[in-house]
This record gives sequence, structure tokens and C-alpha cells, in this order.
Amino acid sequence: MSSTAQEATAFTPSAETLGTVLARGDRPRRPSAWAASLTFGWRATLKIKHVPEQLFDVTAFPIIMTLMFTYLFGGALAGSTREYLQFFLPGIMVTSVVMITMYTGVGLNTDIEKGVFDRFRTLPVWRPAALVGMIFGDVLRYLLAATTIMVVGLILGFRPEGGVPGVLGGVALLIVFSFAFSWVWTMFGLLLRSEKSVMGVSMLVLFPLTFLSNVFVEPSTMPGWLQAFVAVNPITHLVTAIRSIMSGAPHMPALMWTLLASAALVAVFGTLTMRLYNRK
Repeated sequence: MSSTAQEATAFTPSAETLGTVLARGDRPRRPSAWAASLTFGWRATLKIKHVPEQLFDVTAFPIIMTLMFTYLFGGALAGSTREYLQFFLPGIMVTSVVMITMYTGVGLNTDIEKGVFDRFRTLPVWRPAALVGMIFGDVLRYLLAATTIMVVGLILGFRPEGGVPGVLGGVALLIVFSFAFSWVWTMFGLLLRSEKSVMGVSMLVLFPLTFLSNVFVEPSTMPGWLQAFVAVNPITHLVTAIRSIMSGAPHMPALMWTLLASAALVAVFGTLTMRLYNRK
């Protein structure tokens, strides 16, 4: 027998050896889209656990914003900080939560630059699961920010006439809109080359939307040309809806407009995100 044949015989594994290495039983079923999304959402939550500094944006930042604007402008605009807080707190809650939605795009861009999503794309799971799960994880951040602001507001004297159901309804509407709005930043996270670019573009969009609205003052005090912009600003409708829900008298036009805008954001930017993700 030649040396080549001997080597081939020597390195041929036996059936018993293969049986101990290979998994027995049926091949596991492919996970559903919902299960895969929840798994990636849990991954996003674990990132917060291992890097707790990320919670600064959803705790310290909302507290600073609430205290600063309440005591800086409350007396001048409403005569007392307590009276201004009744008007202001739902608006600053919207501002703080919507502001932190941009970190969805920043985190996505960072993962792409590190090559993490190259690995995700090779897994036998629903393709959008990584993106959907990432936003699911960010929903926890939105909820923490909203809860933090509400607790601070209650301590300072905010008293919603709608009670607990009104507060829960307002927070739920804010979470729905923020989830939809996050798809804007996932698109930019895929489209732009660096996380600094994503953050820069986010600020250019977020500052006009949040500050040129009815968050801080009534639009009736603004010039006519600015009132026209405020009237079509989605943040204005969101704040109006949440204020009305927390007061116990939901403003149905603003509520319906907000829900339609949320559906449109997911339909448009979710579709664009998926196309960019599949092509990248």
C-alpha cells in the first residue's frame, strides 16, 4: 500500500467519531420573525447593562432639561413655575424622548463600522430582525426617559387631571411615535459614513422640530409665518395630543394625526431602511 493511501486511511474518521461530533436529532427550526427581533432587542438591552453610561442620556439629561426650563422661563412666561409646569411638562417629555431617538442611528452606524452587521446578515433569521430588535431595545430607553421626567414633574408639582390612565395613555402615544421616528435615523445610520455625520444631521432636523413648536409657549404668541410652520409640525400635534390625554380630554384630531404620521414614518423610512440594508 502506498504512503498516500496509508495517509488517507489514517485520517478518515470512523462512524463513531462522527456520531460524537455531529448533533443528533432533527435540525432546529428557523426562528420566527418575532422571536428573532426579540432576541436582538435583548442584545440591545444587554449593551446598556455592560455600558451603563448610556443611561445618562435618559436620566440626567431629561432632569436637567426639566429643571432648567421650568425655573428659567416658568416665572417669566406663566407667572409661576408651578403653573408653567402644567403646560410645559408634557412638551419637555416629548422633546427629551424624541431627542434621544437619534442614538438609534448612531448605534447602528457604529455596529456597521465594527462589522457586527456583516455577521448578522449571514445568520439564518429574518433579515430585518437585527434592525427591528435594535429599535425594540431603544424603546426601553424611551420609557426610562419618559418615566424620569414624569417623576421629576410630580415632585415639582405637576398634577395631570387625567390621572394615572391619562399619564399612561400619553406615555404610550409618545413611545409609539418615537418608535416610528427612530426609522428616520436607521436610514441615516445606513446612509451616512460616520456616527458624527449621523449625529450632525440629526441635530439639524431635531432642533427646528422641537423648538419651533408648541412645547415652550402657545403658538398664538408667534409671528404668522412661524405659526404656519408650527401648525404642520408633527411635534406640535404630538404635544397637543399628549397634553389633552393627560388632562383627561383627548384631542381627537391631534391624536389621529399623530397615529397617521407614525404609520407614514414606518412605511416610508422603514422601506427605505430595508432597501439600504439589503444593498449595503
